[in-house]
Amino acid sequence: MSFPRYPTYKPSGVEWLGEVPEHWNVDRMKWAIEQPKNGIWGNEESGDENDIPCVRVADFDRQGMRVFLDNPTIRNVTRKEREGRVLVKNDLLIEKSGGGELQPVGCVVIYEDDRPAISSNFVAKASARIGMSASYWRYLHSAAYAARINTRSIKQTSGIQNLDQSQYLDESSCYPPLREQERIATFLDHETAKIDALIAEQQRLIELLQEKRQAVISHAVTKGLNPHAPMKDSGVEWLGEVPEHWEVCRIKNVGKSVIGLTYSPSDVTEAESGIPVLRASNIQDGRLDWEDTVFVNMQIEPSLLLRPGDILICARSGSRDLIGKNILIAESDLAMTPSFGAFMTVLRCIDPPFLRWTLSSTIFKAQSGAYMSTTINQLTSGTLMGTTLALPPNEERGMICQYLDNHIAKVDGLVSECRQAVSLLQERRSALISAAVTGQIDVRGLVPEAEAA
Repeated sequence: MSFPRYPTYKPSGVEWLGEVPEHWNVDRMKWAIEQPKNGIWGNEESGDENDIPCVRVADFDRQGMRVFLDNPTIRNVTRKEREGRVLVKNDLLIEKSGGGELQPVGCVVIYEDDRPAISSNFVAKASARIGMSASYWRYLHSAAYAARINTRSIKQTSGIQNLDQSQYLDESSCYPPLREQERIATFLDHETAKIDALIAEQQRLIELLQEKRQAVISHAVTKGLNPHAPMKDSGVEWLGEVPEHWEVCRIKNVGKSVIGLTYSPSDVTEAESGIPVLRASNIQDGRLDWEDTVFVNMQIEPSLLLRPGDILICARSGSRDLIGKNILIAESDLAMTPSFGAFMTVLRCIDPPFLRWTLSSTIFKAQSGAYMSTTINQLTSGTLMGTTLALPPNEERGMICQYLDNHIAKVDGLVSECRQAVSLLQERRSALISAAVTGQIDVRGLVPEAEAA
């Protein structure tokens, strides 16, 4: 759908705004809000009258540009400490600490809850001035964030990004008349809701496809492809019944585990003179990603050099969900680090592809998760070696692998299409917001007078 333009425009003098409608003003962002008030963390919840919900950055719905406060953190903040900090409906909240390279600090959301609350010390409260629409300004800040205007005001110390909010709010933006701000906000509420519904449908489809993917893999590596094959009790709760002619064994009977390379910062060298070291971050969806590669200049034990056909499995990670998830069959000689604390070297008696599919199944994840350390996110060599699997004859393994290669490729193709659709919808959403709040499209005639508020 194409949208009309305003009749006349003027140069804004601001690069990210470009030309703006002739009757709009251009001024600093700070004039749209009252003086921001930094939040406070307070003390632990104590059950008295000073307990109050506390909005953290983790409560930001970044896409919806609002606070998600279904399960609020309760903090104890005295009445004196609350002065000037209590949130009311339609207050804006500025993220002033946190973020990272892919998600820089500086997100702005709106507080739409009727409950009084305060914000944490990583968040600043910014109430809209009289004559300003808070909803319009959250969209304006979203457009500024998408244009990375906030990054010019980021200071970084000790690995934490901090937003210099005074510098950021000195950035220029456009000021439509109040009634126009309200119409733009109402238009964007309607249009982004439609796009968000489409995104949610695609994301749900991705979830269903991934569930199907796991079900197909797990069934194939534990039940085989013949639905009429006689079955037997595996004797293992996780496996249940398996084909009668399959062998039930532990991974240690078909492979061995090798602990990865340990190195220090002094061992790191330039790519031309070193050996590439494979880390957890280099494995992305079963493929090698060399964008962030470490090379070391040291003698490597031959047993640590991966050979083609070796199976790598993530055994140590800051996130428990990644343990046993990132799996790859090596195609060339590589060194290895403790990021993959253990990897499988497959012996000649079993096909690496079949073991890779087994390690990708929910059956393996259920077993390894049950025996994993509860204090350290680590899949130990002993746990890995002790995991039980069902092993079909060699010819049948080949048939199962061929079936999974073909079937899963189709599922992955559909998932890829869904993710591409989500990406395009998100781009469309961002572009629509930017066009509306900077006056590149005229939405005044698209919103009934009675709806704008």
